[in-house]
Amino acid sequence: MDSASKRRACEFHLLRYVPDAVRNEYVHIGVILREQANPGQANLDQAGPDQAGAEPPRIQFTRDWRRVRCLDPDADTALLEGMESELRQRLAADSEGAMRLLAESFSLGIQMTGPKAYLAESLPAGMEELMKLYVDPPPRERLPRLSGRAAIQARMRDEFERAGVWDLLRKRIAAADYTRPGDPLRIDLGYRPNGMIRMFHAVSLEPGLEMAKVLAFSAAALRAGVERVEKASLELTAVIEPAARLRATGEEPERLEMYRFGVETMEEHQIRVLTTSDLGRVAETARRELNV
Repeated sequence: MDSASKRRACEFHLLRYVPDAVRNEYVHIGVILREQANPGQANLDQAGPDQAGAEPPRIQFTRDWRRVRCLDPDADTALLEGMESELRQRLAADSEGAMRLLAESFSLGIQMTGPKAYLAESLPAGMEELMKLYVDPPPRERLPRLSGRAAIQARMRDEFERAGVWDLLRKRIAAADYTRPGDPLRIDLGYRPNGMIRMFHAVSLEPGLEMAKVLAFSAAALRAGVERVEKASLELTAVIEPAARLRATGEEPERLEMYRFGVETMEEHQIRVLTTSDLGRVAETARRELNV
């Protein structure tokens, strides 16, 4: 038996980010991969119920949004990441309904291509191969490194995904739900363990202290609003870069003073301050508290 005969008959769809439907410029940002209900039948409208015992469809978005930002500097990548989690949950609950919804709608600038047949050794291996082929930038493509909030957010996602809790977290939590209408702040992540709410926000001190000051200014109203609306206490955590990452050392006292000022300003407003080096421990705590 050759290797091809051992592969599983699947089909995949590419997900595109299309910020302007008229210009129709796009970037591939993700893949949906699933086993074919009837091998050789690729027409979505004719596909029947999922086969008994078949793995649920898999969806994966890019972890590197630099291509998207090149196409659309104003792209809300945090919203797109939240959409991935929502789609994953919908696919697990009702894969056919979720696929029909994607095929018929054009939401948040996302388009889904038609199905293409694919033979995969396994769904995880197939997903990895398709992401490399269609979504992830090739090694030769030189893109600027992630920095600032984007780098912290990427690290946060990596650690919470590694702990298996990413899809269970709330994303882009509107502060206006707890403070007052018009508040533009959105907290990156949060979840509710026993009787309290934990929120996490990426605060980069690389460009200056503005982000730290904004979060410090908002903390008291946010905390009071959570107690009023959710009847729960709030633990608000700022995730920052390690001092060494910003060269905030004794050799550069001005950077060190600025770094310390940012940390102390947030701590004075009862914000817990952690660095990206602490995220593994934070994600493990979330895993235990969410019973994953």
